[in-house]
Amino acid sequence: MDAGKMRPTRGAHVLEFGMNRYPLWKYVLIGIALIFGLIYTLPNFYGESPAVQVTPGKATVKVTEDTLARVERALGEANLKPNGVFFEQGAQQNTIRVRFDPTQTEEQLRAREVVDKALNADPKDPSHIVALNLVPNTPEWLLSINALPMYLGLDLRGGVHFLLQVDMRAAITKRADATAADLRTQLRDKRIRHAGINRVGNDVEIRFTSAEERARANDLLRNTQPDLVLTLPEAQREPYIIRATLSQRAIQNVQDYALKQNISTLHNRINELGVAEPVIAQQGADRIVVQLPGVQDTAKAKDILGRTATLEVRLVDDSPEALAQLAQGNVPFGDERFLDRDGRALLVKRRVILTGENLNDAQPGFDSQTQEPTVNLELDNRGARIFQEVTRENVGKRMAILLFEKGKGEVVTAPVIRQEIGGGRVQISGNMTTMEATDTALLLRAGSLAAPMEIVEERLIGPSLGEANIEAGFRSTLYGFIVIAVFMAVYYQVFGIVSGISLICNVMMLVAILSLLQATLTLPGIAAIALTLGMAVDANVLINERVREELRIGRMPQTAISEGYDRAFATILDSNITSLLAGLALLIFGSGPVRGFAVVHCLGIATSIFTSVVVSRALINLIYGRRKKLAKVHIGQVWRPDNMDDPLHRVLK
Repeated sequence: MDAGKMRPTRGAHVLEFGMNRYPLWKYVLIGIALIFGLIYTLPNFYGESPAVQVTPGKATVKVTEDTLARVERALGEANLKPNGVFFEQGAQQNTIRVRFDPTQTEEQLRAREVVDKALNADPKDPSHIVALNLVPNTPEWLLSINALPMYLGLDLRGGVHFLLQVDMRAAITKRADATAADLRTQLRDKRIRHAGINRVGNDVEIRFTSAEERARANDLLRNTQPDLVLTLPEAQREPYIIRATLSQRAIQNVQDYALKQNISTLHNRINELGVAEPVIAQQGADRIVVQLPGVQDTAKAKDILGRTATLEVRLVDDSPEALAQLAQGNVPFGDERFLDRDGRALLVKRRVILTGENLNDAQPGFDSQTQEPTVNLELDNRGARIFQEVTRENVGKRMAILLFEKGKGEVVTAPVIRQEIGGGRVQISGNMTTMEATDTALLLRAGSLAAPMEIVEERLIGPSLGEANIEAGFRSTLYGFIVIAVFMAVYYQVFGIVSGISLICNVMMLVAILSLLQATLTLPGIAAIALTLGMAVDANVLINERVREELRIGRMPQTAISEGYDRAFATILDSNITSLLAGLALLIFGSGPVRGFAVVHCLGIATSIFTSVVVSRALINLIYGRRKKLAKVHIGQVWRPDNMDDPLHRVLK
């Protein structure tokens, strides 16, 4: 057949026409995704407004709807008109934010004084922390659908950075001391005589005067102490020794618990600073990173981080004589007056029964019979023995659990002793909701640090530097995008303009996902966004050049578009998967800024594939896909080999 007379058949022409048309449902899904991206990107462009933030000043104080009403009433009486009062409910605590216009800085200062006076009757012992802050100036219609801006890290907003190291040796030593006390109690209860129990390093040595007593003790401990590794040194005569060593699993559990406990305690303490987005995270096996954006008072931050809190268990004095004296404003001898979580006065005996050192764990739960919310406590052996004796002698009386901070104590809960409680497992029940039970367990767990910490790194970043970083990062990304978009439009014409639109959609979708996840944006994150932009450009260039290659070999325009996208997709997918594996490695093995970069990088790969392949293909289909007889596409100059003897070349000419 003569190549110069080749003509596509009618069926081939119909096939070619239909290959570049998406069904309606696909266009609808793409449109919904882009509208979603636009909506959740918008909050990042509204900036921040001055605000007054109200948070609990004590561990036993809560911010509730009643607190919100008091704040609104105080503002109304002072003729202050903010542009929004928001009650934010979080996992750790609730927060009230009073937002003003960017020009109302004087009103912000007045509002702080008014709210502080309304909520804190005693300025020397404030129950609420009223702090100045900056909050996103997001419209209410966006807030109603949970469209919030990204958080800004220290390098973009300024603040304080601490790296704390947990003393794991002290935590293990504390556990070894507790183990020695437990073994002493256990052997006494089983009437096994010993010649002394001492801690040697992190081991516990038990001495016996006879091999028979040692054998009895060894049998008992092997069955009841799964966390201990027991060894029996050879001895021909007295003393006969059992050496108990914590197993590797037990040591790991002690370390994990110490980190978890200290992080929970730090969360409670940092709330007093009024930081909106603190970062408190584990780093490595024994370190905790604390980042406080917006905080410039390093001394105050150190004071909060180093604060001590203790727990005490005492009996409540509910005798008629004591209550009568309390009604007259007097405190009986031997008692102390405290307030419970509802603000009611309680008389508590001065004698301390147990302290937080005897508490191993506290978790919320439910009563197996009544299904009421409860708080389940686990005491060490010494605490269990004391608790059993006290509950046996005081059935029907109340027992108060107090939390002391900065020398002031408050009653967390005061349950009634129903019966003698042994075994070291205590269940506190009453008129509690599930949330109250969870909060009470958290207070009891996080009342004090499980292990001492020291600050090994400290950095202070000013807000002016953060603004300069934001401006520099934004300008570099914007200027780079403009240069790329102009070059693509000139070199690839219509296809280049479509590539530029897909790049805009790519950045928009990435910012929307980061905002929805409430990720913290840092300088490495901005670098990852710039890298995502570059990778998206590479994908668009691959597609456009592939379409050009299909046109060079003589494909019809519709076929060239279809084959170009389909064949470029495999190359794009391979390169992005390779880059994704590198990003996952950084995410798994990296820490701090490296992980922040990896998160943005991995998300950027997904948005790049979506916009470069799906969005740009949809736009090209809308432009060219509906033309039945497409003779030309605007993709720039298509170079063809200068071979006049090629019959296919004669057809193209």
